[in-house]
Amino acid sequence: MVTYEEIVKDVRIKKFCPIYLLMGEEDYYIDRVSEYIIDTALNENEKEFNLTVMYGLDTDIASVINNAKRYPMMSEYQVVIVKEAQNIKSWDGLSFYLQQPLNTTILIICYKHGSIDKRKKIVAEIEKVGMVFESKKLKEAQLPGFISAYLKRKKIEIDPKATEMMADFVGNDLNRMAGELDKLIITLPKNKSRISPDDIEKNIGISKDYNNFELKNALIEKDILKANKIVKYFNDNPKNNPLQPTIALLFNYFSNLMVVFYSPDKTERGVASFLGLKSPWLAKEYLSGMSRYSGVKVMNIITEIRRCDAKSKGIGNSSISQGELLRELVYFILH
Repeated sequence: MVTYEEIVKDVRIKKFCPIYLLMGEEDYYIDRVSEYIIDTALNENEKEFNLTVMYGLDTDIASVINNAKRYPMMSEYQVVIVKEAQNIKSWDGLSFYLQQPLNTTILIICYKHGSIDKRKKIVAEIEKVGMVFESKKLKEAQLPGFISAYLKRKKIEIDPKATEMMADFVGNDLNRMAGELDKLIITLPKNKSRISPDDIEKNIGISKDYNNFELKNALIEKDILKANKIVKYFNDNPKNNPLQPTIALLFNYFSNLMVVFYSPDKTERGVASFLGLKSPWLAKEYLSGMSRYSGVKVMNIITEIRRCDAKSKGIGNSSISQGELLRELVYFILH
């Protein structure tokens, strides 16, 4: 199974495979790979006669094979792309075509919202003559790296705090994240190439002082005044500060903090390696948390976060507002 980088590297030098199976939970990489193959294999004039777009709901495997067997017109390649391929019931019929695929056809299968069982024979058959790529959802800890890398390709830098604000606000929907980052790039003055928290506050609508990232920091530092100010701001602006993302961020932090207590090497580098963080500086917040919270307290906090999550969904709660639930949770964490 190949990586995104390996496919892009080959496509860049026009080293194409007769078939690509792009599957998985993360749409972003499936879309980017398929678009890059098409744009590299065909110019705009060639696309008119040599690009066939099919949709899983409207086609079947026999039609896919018939289109794949055609020859290109006035072009080195033709591209056949099957979008929403998960709606085709069975891909077993593709086996016959895979025995002798046309080298002039690039068949791209975009199988979203899941993957074909890798133990199935058809996956192994595709790997023999083509490439199989599984696009997985990024973990929350990987989002800052994605944001920085995306902007670096566009020759834009971003402050660490601004990165955290975007990761917290958008989450791991990478297509949405790319769209929000593109908006930020457009709004930057011509002589500016670095995104700051002020840029995000002005153009995305996230407060640089009152957000989940700052609430987490206030709890790590046990800054009671700052934490309560943020809770009040959230309560006064519920539409822009829903409870669920806050709960998810706090659960992720304290769960990781619990894991860090078992790290054999409690240096920045050791903790970063133990948690799979890309940079040692990301481990600082966990070392700070360890200095202020005991293991037992962290276990109790995780239990309380779970209880708060259940109540926010109406389980065992019929009257307490989300703002009040957050106030109670923050009080429990800090005391």
